Amino acid sequence: MEFIQQNLLLVAVAVVSGTLLLVLTVYRPGGSRAVTTSQATMLINRENAQLLDIREASEYVTGHPVDARNIPVGSLDERVDELAQFKDTPVILICQSGARSSAACAKLAKLGFSRLHSLEGGVAAWAEAGLPLKKGSRK
Repeated sequence: MEFIQQNLLLVAVAVVSGTLLLVLTVYRPGGSRAVTTSQATMLINRENAQLLDIREASEYVTGHPVDARNIPVGSLDERVDELAQFKDTPVILICQSGARSSAACAKLAKLGFSRLHSLEGGVAAWAEAGLPLKKGSRK
């Protein structure tokens, strides 16, 4: 007890940091569908997951994962038929930072897609992990 009284600031810092770690463990910023870059590559390699880049075309051409299909988030409703074959396979949605892809996951889930994931950190995390990016449009 004397230690706690003499080191109140140290104890407070330990309690606050522990609480923050617990909160971040329970609440994932990208939601429950979020996957890290390593989890995404495992899904791609093991289950042939499809990559769906939902950024605008101008963002897509600056750099995207090699086999990513580009359908901007604003066009998802009218182009959902292009994705119908992937309703029961893993689909990893990618945006620049992970925020737009989380919202797009919810939209596609309502349309009957069952295995949706959002790339935590988006293309920025993909590049930071040293994974390959391709520039230009997909042919």
